[in-house]
Amino acid sequence: MFLVKGGRRLCGEMEVACAKNAVLPILAAAMLTDEPVTIEDCPNLVDARNMLSILETLGCRVEARGKNVVLDASRAESHEMPEQLSKRLRSSIFMLGPLIGRFRRARVSYPGGCEIGQRPIDLHLKGLRALGVTIREAHGMIECDGARLRGADVYLDFPSVGATENVMMAAVLARGKTTIHNAAREPEIRDLQNFINALGGRVHGGGSDRVVIEGVKALGGARYRPLPDRIVAGTLLAAAAATRGEVHLRRACPGDLGAVLDKLRQAGCEVESGETEIFLRARTLRPFEVSTQPFPGFPTDLQAQFMALACAVEGASVIVENVFENRFAHAAQLRRMGADIFLSGRLAVVRGGKLYGADVQAGDLRGGAALVIAALAAEGESRVENVELIDRGYESLENMLAALGASVQRI
Repeated sequence: MFLVKGGRRLCGEMEVACAKNAVLPILAAAMLTDEPVTIEDCPNLVDARNMLSILETLGCRVEARGKNVVLDASRAESHEMPEQLSKRLRSSIFMLGPLIGRFRRARVSYPGGCEIGQRPIDLHLKGLRALGVTIREAHGMIECDGARLRGADVYLDFPSVGATENVMMAAVLARGKTTIHNAAREPEIRDLQNFINALGGRVHGGGSDRVVIEGVKALGGARYRPLPDRIVAGTLLAAAAATRGEVHLRRACPGDLGAVLDKLRQAGCEVESGETEIFLRARTLRPFEVSTQPFPGFPTDLQAQFMALACAVEGASVIVENVFENRFAHAAQLRRMGADIFLSGRLAVVRGGKLYGADVQAGDLRGGAALVIAALAAEGESRVENVELIDRGYESLENMLAALGASVQRI
């Protein structure tokens, strides 16, 4: 658990680490090549460690060199992912594409992860079927035969990030050209494209709604540093705003946080940004409205953190969750701290005011981060339990916040 003493303003500078949501598919894509791959500044997250464990089980050699990770899949032979590991990690589904591309077959179990609503993998499977993959689902397992893998037009019913990435990875070593229509536009798609191209792939359009992959016979090695974590950056900005603080984030991507910075300005924060830095100063705040959308809209992964911010702002703020139907679970825990939150389906009305320290429990990754933000803004002492969920997406969150002047201790 975290022991948090509230009432301290967050002030200082911090460099933003590499993005979890970029690193996980990039680690999976390392299975596509026989040559060594070095991932620079790989975050030491629970999810990243689980993904590395999956790679090792499949025969990939993993070596940590300081903050870098070297992957060598030259001796990998297995196409079957361990069920126990995949159930710990939602992103284990990313292994489908690389395994099919490399071995032309894959056998995986249904993935685990946070319970934030229905996240069916139908779009992943539909996209792979469009590439000629035969898929059989039985007894909780997904068995894929990619003997007829070839390029094709893939039409996604929803711009799913995971489905876009899986199809990209499967298509890289397929014969012919693949075009993904209605592709997800998130920055992590662009980053996966850049990584694949660093290996010798031919992918373009990442970041737009149309991604084109021209199949190649083989990929080589590379050294690559994933992009900064926009969700970590947004979490730190929300925490600074909730405590009326000042922070300067270095190695950030303001262009990937346009909707978030707009909401912070709407809330009364002073926000300035350069090419790779963001400066925020918060004094007198006002209510705001948030409506989550796929990128470039406001990210669902920051909805909970901004609900915590709304709890610390006088007046009524409105939050609409359009992406996941069950992502307000943190509201019940925020109420334990004195928050006034009205919920109706996908709508939340937050009447902000004073928060008080309490014992609360994280129910998922981003909801846990929201509880920490609320505890920082609250009067008195709070205990936030189940921090292993927070560790899935934040590397030593307590140390990050302490470096900015917060009183946070891991118990």
